[in-house]
Formats: sequence, structure tokens, C-alpha cells
Amino acid sequence: MKARKLIDYVLITLKGMAMGAADAVPGVSGGTIALVSGIYEELVQTIGNINLGLIKLLFQGKFKEFWSKANGNFVLALGAGVLISYVSFMKLAKYLLEYHPILIWSFFLGLIVASIWYLGKQIPKWDLAMIVFLILGIGLGYYLTTLPSAEVNDNQAYFFVCAAIAICAMILPGISGTFILILLGAYSTLSTAIADVDVKKLLVFVSGAVIGLLSFSKVLKWLLRKYKFQTFAVLTGLIVGSINQVWPWKKVLETKTFGDKTVVVDDVNVWPSAFEGDSQLLPAIILAIVGFSLIFILERTASKK
Repeated sequence: MKARKLIDYVLITLKGMAMGAADAVPGVSGGTIALVSGIYEELVQTIGNINLGLIKLLFQGKFKEFWSKANGNFVLALGAGVLISYVSFMKLAKYLLEYHPILIWSFFLGLIVASIWYLGKQIPKWDLAMIVFLILGIGLGYYLTTLPSAEVNDNQAYFFVCAAIAICAMILPGISGTFILILLGAYSTLSTAIADVDVKKLLVFVSGAVIGLLSFSKVLKWLLRKYKFQTFAVLTGLIVGSINQVWPWKKVLETKTFGDKTVVVDDVNVWPSAFEGDSQLLPAIILAIVGFSLIFILERTASKK
């Protein structure tokens, strides 16, 4: 791997912050940002290279060799960006989703549509097999967005398993780790733990995330090495299917009240003209264009490297 300058690591940190911000929003995947910004394959390779031999170097005191083989500078720069952004943006995302849902979903809709275009053009030939993989991805992505949310569960063992599953989704383009946490009933537990700085629960989550990430990354690394374009076709489909989740205009069919909080448990997508209330169509279109344009900026930044 070629040597990097300080500015390169600053850019990696900024990309990490973009990933963290995306993962903080249910329905948007940080993996999509990693893919478009040109760091996805390096991320998967880096995580997949973690093994017992690498850990052994650490215990033998060979820190320099360990850091080099672990791609430590990349991990530190990216991880810092993701962590800072995810924790800080989670509260902002919660506020925006509650008070300005159409606007934030419009921004991410534009981002996702551009991501579909970008990922689709990575496949040199769209033959029948690729189209089948695309359809499979669309079906899976759409199905995940229609699943009902589970009841909140504070059990630590369950929280550990949820973390392992969600972190896998966070590195998959098209599948939102935060959305998976909501489906599993663990999002509220995590957000409360972050707000209250509950060290015990956060350690349980981090432990589950590490185990899940190390396990799944090896599978993903193998898929990208053996079936790169087929994997890209499925990932493109996952992103297409996720549009069902991020579509800004929805009609609420059912809500549930938990204490003093009312949560939407069932809704359906509608056209802006059929939306009950202010559709905010003009600002929504502008923000969708901004989100769409951001992908081109990320792609241009990545292509220069």
C-alpha cells in the first residue's frame, strides 16, 4: 500500500464522519458512503486481515509490525471519524427525524439514488445473471424495510447479539445498521446508553460489534475476491430496495404509545400530491439534489487518489 500524507488521513477521517452520520439515520448505510468514497474494499480487506497471528504480534511486543499489518493509521483515522460523527449526529438525527422528516429523508433519498448509479456502473456487463442478482438484492432490501419492529429488550445477551448483527449491516451498502437495531428493539437501549454514558452497556455493545465485524468481514472479503461483480449487483439491489424506507412522503396507518412517546409502527409511501399536510416539495427537491451531488463530490475525491 502506498504511503499516505497527513492530508490523506484527514480526508479518511472526513469520510469516516460521513459514514457515521449516515449510520446514525435509520434506513441509510455507512457502507454506501464507504463504497462511493473509494475506501470500501480497503476497509473490508483491513478488517478481514485481523487474525490470531496479528494479535500474537501485539503480545510479542512487535508494535510497529502489528500497526503496519493492521493498517493502523487507516483504522485510527476512519474509526475516529465514524465514532465522533455517530455519537454526535445521533441526537441531531433524532431531532430532524421528529421535526423535519421530509427534509432529511429527501436529502438521503438523493444520496441513495446517486449511489445506485455509481455502484451500478462498477459492473462492466449487465447480463441476465447480473440482473438476477440485482433482483435478489432488491427483494431482500425491500423485505427488510417491511419487517415490524420488535419490542424493546434490555437483556444484555440479546443486546450483544443485536450489536453483532447490526455492525454487519453497517458495512453493507444499502442496509442500515441503525434500522436493524430498531427492528430488533435495541436502538432505544443503545441511544439511552450513549446519552447516559452507561459504560457497562456500551462495553457489551462494542464486544458484540467486534465479534460480528471480525466474523462477517471475512465472508465479505471472500465474496469480493471470488465474486466481486455478483456481490456488487446484490449490493446495488439492496440499495434500490432500501428506497422504500427512506421515501420522504408517508401516510401513517398505525401508531403505538410508549409512556409519553408516540411511535409510528405502520405506514405506507404516497406521492407528494397525496401527502396529508405540507409536502415541502420545493425544499425537498433541493435537498435531494444536494444529496445527489454529494455522491459526485465523494466520487471525484476518491478518483483522484
